[in-house]
Amino acid sequence: MKSVLVLMADGFEETELTVPVDVLRRGGSEVVLCSTGGTLEVEGAHGMLFLADSTLDEVSADDFDAVFLPGGGPGTERLESDERVLEIVRKFAGAGRLVAAICAAPRVLKRAGILEGRKITSFPAEQAKLDDGSLTYLRDRVVVDGNLVTSRGAGCAGEFGLALLEALEGREVAEKVRVSALFP
Repeated sequence: MKSVLVLMADGFEETELTVPVDVLRRGGSEVVLCSTGGTLEVEGAHGMLFLADSTLDEVSADDFDAVFLPGGGPGTERLESDERVLEIVRKFAGAGRLVAAICAAPRVLKRAGILEGRKITSFPAEQAKLDDGSLTYLRDRVVVDGNLVTSRGAGCAGEFGLALLEALEGREVAEKVRVSALFP
C-alpha cells in the first residue's frame, strides 16, 4: 500500500480533491489530507468545508510515496506562496517520488522549478503562465511523464485519480477501480 500526501489550502477546487482521493482510497492507497493552514478545517473554492487529517506542521513528507496538489485559483495561490509546499515538491521530484497536480496547481510545480524539460498539462487558462518554452505543454486530459502526473481540471478528476492509482498501485488495481466505479 502506497501513501499519498494531499496538500490542501483554502480555495482548493472540491471536485479536484474528492474524486481523486476517493479513487485512491478505493484502490487501497493511504491518503492523508493535509491542511497548509494552521487549522484542520479547510474551505473549498465553492464554500464546502473539509476536515483535514493533519496540518503540514504535523507530518513528515518523508513518510509518503506521493504528493498531490488539487487546483482551484485561490488554493493554488496559497500553495505556490508557501515555501514549505515548494520544498516538498522539490524534494519529491528530486527523489523520483510521484508528484501530481491538477488544474491551476501545475503553477506550484513551475514555481518549485521542477518542470524544465517535462511534459505537462493544466487548466487551459494557465497555459500562458506555464509554457515558457522550457517544457512541453500538451492539451491532453491527463499527462503522465515519469513521476509527474498533471491534468486539466474538475471534469478530468476521475481519469486523473485513475492515473495516480495506476502509478502507485499498478494497472490491475486501477482497472478494477475503474470498472467498479463505472468510470469510462
